[in-house]
Amino acid sequence: MQRKRVVVVDDSPTMRAMIGKVLRDDGRFDVVGEAGDPYEAREVIKGTDPDVITLDVEMPRMDGISFLEKIMRLRPMPVVMFSSETHKGSRSAVEALSLGAVDALGKPTLAAPEALAALAERVFVAAGASVGRPPAPRRPAPAADASPYVWNGRVVLIGASTGGVDALERVLGGLPAGGPPVLITQHMPESFLASFAERLQGQVCPEVALARPGAPVGPGRVYLAPGGETHLVLEGAPGRFRCGLEAGDKVSGHRPSVDVLFRSGLCHADHVVAVILTGMGRDGAEGMAALRAAGARTIGQDAASCVVYGMPRVAAELGGVAEVCRLDAIAGSILRATGRGSRARPAGRAGAA
Repeated sequence: MQRKRVVVVDDSPTMRAMIGKVLRDDGRFDVVGEAGDPYEAREVIKGTDPDVITLDVEMPRMDGISFLEKIMRLRPMPVVMFSSETHKGSRSAVEALSLGAVDALGKPTLAAPEALAALAERVFVAAGASVGRPPAPRRPAPAADASPYVWNGRVVLIGASTGGVDALERVLGGLPAGGPPVLITQHMPESFLASFAERLQGQVCPEVALARPGAPVGPGRVYLAPGGETHLVLEGAPGRFRCGLEAGDKVSGHRPSVDVLFRSGLCHADHVVAVILTGMGRDGAEGMAALRAAGARTIGQDAASCVVYGMPRVAAELGGVAEVCRLDAIAGSILRATGRGSRARPAGRAGAA
């Protein structure tokens, strides 16, 4: 296997040494260069032609966000951002993901060996990610004078991982203020999720918030799994759906898990539309297959528009994907599946044979 060429960019020599050692010890990388600020990094990148770079958000002379914008405009390549887990750092990390960074991680420390162990795998996946495609235009929310959307009772469950920040912004950006209720599990450090919800709230028409136990699931509401020690689940019955937060171990390698979210809809599968977006691994694939078999509508993002075609690929291989869509067509598919004219069964018949 050909080693991935990496450039490490961080103003801290200690941090550069730590990240470099983790990657070298992994055996799948050649650390071909290091830089202490973006100006040095620009010259190192020109001379080494890396497959991926790691980039700190906070650096002297030019911040990491500004440098990332230049990279994506002039020489797109996979970038993994490192950020402090403060509120400011979390907002910067989410902005970086929206600008095209493949992944964002909290700053690694020797006190968090699990995070250090995961670092190499995240950088390796990022090195193989698809970047540099012309950005798809933001899909505007349907105009108020267009054919009115009337919700038919179906709830949308969405799972996403690597590349999901931009994908979710585009999908939710195509939904009207009174659109279908949406529950989302996005793989992301817990400390970044509140900033992500805040960013979405400022960009899309529906109301976006971190899920809380018992929150009502109804039109125009979007809930993100808050992370931590719980999984987001759908509770209740048609007409009385609500959010639940279920304590438990990692499932499919994750907590919160997309598989757990999808399986929570099995009792009322005919009232569920499940969507699986870009991401590494297989979380959500088995849950989606089970949902489709139980009667749910299922949508998978296509390979060409994914940053990492992992989760949707496995879901399709397991027979869980009924409809394959490019990213900019997913919002329209959701509206067709959840709007009047595509009816869920009446609430009184939910779960009936």
